[in-house]
Amino acid sequence: MLSVETAALFARLTLGHVGREYPNKLDHVMAGLEDVRSPSDLHPIFYGSFDWHSCVHGWWQLLRIRRLFPDTPEAAAITARADEMLVPEKVAGELAYLERPASAGFERPYGWAWLLALHGEAERTPWGATLEPLARAFADRFRAYLPKLTYAIRSGGHFNTAFGLVLALDWARTHDAGLATLIGERARAWYGEDRACQAWEPSGDDFLSPALIEALLMSRLLDGAAFATWFADFLPDARDRRPATLFTPAHVSDRSDGKIAHLDGLNLSRAWCWRGIAAALGAEHPVAAIAEEAAERHLSASLPHVEGDYMGEHWLATFALLALERG
Repeated sequence: MLSVETAALFARLTLGHVGREYPNKLDHVMAGLEDVRSPSDLHPIFYGSFDWHSCVHGWWQLLRIRRLFPDTPEAAAITARADEMLVPEKVAGELAYLERPASAGFERPYGWAWLLALHGEAERTPWGATLEPLARAFADRFRAYLPKLTYAIRSGGHFNTAFGLVLALDWARTHDAGLATLIGERARAWYGEDRACQAWEPSGDDFLSPALIEALLMSRLLDGAAFATWFADFLPDARDRRPATLFTPAHVSDRSDGKIAHLDGLNLSRAWCWRGIAAALGAEHPVAAIAEEAAERHLSASLPHVEGDYMGEHWLATFALLALERG
């Protein structure tokens, strides 16, 4: 469970990065010399956490911690930073970047989905209305993109389709019924008939499990009995803890290597998925206890390493929060 001490640590780590002038890894297409600009000039809100998407989900994490633990000193610091950063003129700067012709595929779909999640959390705060135009812009992008995506992207990284849809679906069910319907239709078309998943994972720099994030998405779309049926076809040997790789935490050989450090994120996101799958199956299901055990094993493997090296510190706390809070 998420404790106030752990949440405070996560908040301090993230406050040390968001909105601070650190070098960014810019996922940025330059159309000309006029695009050679600083991260804070290109992205007035989302800079300072190595990359744009990490800053977005860092803000999601901060606002969520502020809501869960409003009486902590960290909550007051989050409020002060948000009052400075989440303002209309800075949102206008982020929107201006999206309007560039070269930005059509910018952060698709990982950053899109996290921005929707951020707005969903911000709606409970004074900054929700300010961020809404940005959320609507990314919802429009999902709406245009999903019908033409012939094949789901099943990688273990930022391009994974199922992960983006998990977050986008949560937002759309409250804010955009048409998008929620579209997500359900496309997800069922891509994943509804999947059977006997081999789970040939992880790859060397995964931070998502292609198998488990797909299962988590389907648990959000199907009711209890229908999901249990789908899951039994998708992972028919789960009660025997097979494929074994899904139940075994990834080994992280070098946490100073940004790509290898992704594997700590894999362990944390698997814990989140396993706990969500267990909840969807119900306590009486024979796989539920096995899934909970797998979640704890993965959480124990990587939670101690959220702090320690910048390559993990700038983003891992978000995935730890997902796992500890069950999303």
